[in-house]
Amino acid sequence: MPAHERSSREWTLTALLALEIVLFGFAGGNFFSAGNFFEVLRLSVELGLLALAVTPTIITGGIDLSVGSMMGLAAVVLGKVWRDGGLPIGWAVLVVLLLGLAGGGLNALLIARFRLPPLIVTLGTYSLFRGFAEGLTGGAESFSNFPPGFLFLGQGYIGGVIPTQALILAAAAAGYWFLQHRTVIGRGLYAIGCSPSGALYGAVPVVRRLAFVYVLSGLLSSVSAIVYVAHLGQAKSDAGTGYELMAITAVVLGGTSIFGGEGTIHGAILGLFAIVILQNGLRLAALPSELAGILTGVLLAGTIGFNVLSRKPRKALDQPPGAAVKNSQVAILCAAVLASGLLVAGSNWMLMKSIQPQSAGPSLPQVRKAVIAVMPKAKGDPYFVSCREGVEEAQKELGVDVIWDGPTDLDPAKQSEVVEGWITRQVDAIAVSVLNGPAISTVLRKAREHGIKVVTWDADAEANARDFFINQATPEGIGNTLTDRAAQILGGKGEIAIVTGALSAANQNEWIRFIRKRLEKYPGMKLDVIRPSDDDRDKAFAETQTLLKVYPGVRVVVAIAAPAVPGAAEAVKQSGRTDVKVVGLSLPNVCKPYVHAGIIDAVILWKTRDLGYLVVQAANALTKGELKAGDASFRAGRLGALQVSGSQVILGSPFIFDKSNIDRFDF
Repeated sequence: MPAHERSSREWTLTALLALEIVLFGFAGGNFFSAGNFFEVLRLSVELGLLALAVTPTIITGGIDLSVGSMMGLAAVVLGKVWRDGGLPIGWAVLVVLLLGLAGGGLNALLIARFRLPPLIVTLGTYSLFRGFAEGLTGGAESFSNFPPGFLFLGQGYIGGVIPTQALILAAAAAGYWFLQHRTVIGRGLYAIGCSPSGALYGAVPVVRRLAFVYVLSGLLSSVSAIVYVAHLGQAKSDAGTGYELMAITAVVLGGTSIFGGEGTIHGAILGLFAIVILQNGLRLAALPSELAGILTGVLLAGTIGFNVLSRKPRKALDQPPGAAVKNSQVAILCAAVLASGLLVAGSNWMLMKSIQPQSAGPSLPQVRKAVIAVMPKAKGDPYFVSCREGVEEAQKELGVDVIWDGPTDLDPAKQSEVVEGWITRQVDAIAVSVLNGPAISTVLRKAREHGIKVVTWDADAEANARDFFINQATPEGIGNTLTDRAAQILGGKGEIAIVTGALSAANQNEWIRFIRKRLEKYPGMKLDVIRPSDDDRDKAFAETQTLLKVYPGVRVVVAIAAPAVPGAAEAVKQSGRTDVKVVGLSLPNVCKPYVHAGIIDAVILWKTRDLGYLVVQAANALTKGELKAGDASFRAGRLGALQVSGSQVILGSPFIFDKSNIDRFDF
């Protein structure tokens, strides 16, 4: 592409960013502020490092899908060699950097030396690296309590303003820019992307250059993992999940051709900020976070589509494929982002209109409503959908504004990102159903430092990271109730199995601990196995099918996640095993058919609507000073006076739904 066309396109992309900033400055609370500017920088670092890593590989006509998986592997190796290996954190970081070089070297060997397709090779190492990470941790183990000096790398601010990790991104971007645009190596990468055979005839050492960019990609992935662990304060095998696709999206949005031979580092950075600002702006506008994914997907699909349509046939070896990328493409991007900005502005206007007084009488002084941000573990989970009904009931009763947002799947990193946005937005209270206590505690402490009241619910964070924990029932009460019900079915003798949600879920692991302890009361009972369902009904079905074959003596399956109970029941039904019963924690509506069929003996739960209702009641009382440390009780609207034990508000004892009463409930 001629230099003037490339420059024009990048100026247009810069205008696109300016347009985003202006639109979200009006639509998003506290978006247009210095604090949020640095927050955007901080949120860009890990993804930005991966975007830098994959840019040269795409310029050469290749791709690296393994960068996110390398992040996960590097993260758990960092935690393991530091905690279990006893290495000082500095040496552990060095080990991880060498690991990144080795992983990149494996890709380089297969792609550059053996000339295997980059897509196939990196798709394989994508699975290989993630598999090693999960194997080292069993998919459940995590590492935390890293030294404060190391955590400063991801959580600290220089001069109280500039995020420490932003300097790492700046240094990496400067280094990559110089390499790509001011060295013979960078010019050689363009030549390889245009025509590998032509580059070879032009005396470009193709094998060495390809090997170099893939090794460098592995190294930068490890650097990203180090920043990620320091940022979250936790190392876990799912670190970097999905990051490779977002990094490639940023690079392609920035103008790098998927056909190779074209692209710039500054274009990739512009694409990165187009995505991050879109995510940040939508979050501050209190719109669902998944909308960012939809709009980003639209932008990416449009970019690739127009890139393909505008591609001209090669007339010579030195003509880059995809060279005819036109400014019309960027105009499409501008239109898409403009439409998204108008959507944000329009939705906020509608919201403001809906909450304005309808009376035509004399105007009254407007009292600012408290803004309470409530986060479930996963928005699509039926359990949390039913909790939301109680949240909305309390919202109407109290006249507060409620933001309901969070990840669509079990993603602790996404929970932290959403909380960061709420801090910037300066909400009054935050209520989080915690996926991983150590991972989110750092950002919750930050929220408290900013004067925001913090409660946790359903599952707890570290005690100093919140004001109160809204406890639906004590873990001991849940564990005892489940165990006693299983013992009642078995007559105190027999084998049981547990199908849990995620193996790393803190609340479910606590329930299992009390189940084990309660089993000491029943020496004739034995726990054979614990299997994860990852809060997925189909996986619970498959796991139950397997355990019934491997452990034929199991007579009771204890399922302790809402989707796991009907999943396990369906497996028992299809097995034809009338001697096996299911008990567990779930919602009455999804279990009714199995309860009436005699497959599920009982569903143990609390009233989920009451839990959601209590969360908003408690958060609102905190903001008004009506609930404070040292209180022994708390009046929560229609629920009446509830017990406060230390820093926990107790909803009550678990409720047992069985054939005799389950039809009376509809949730």
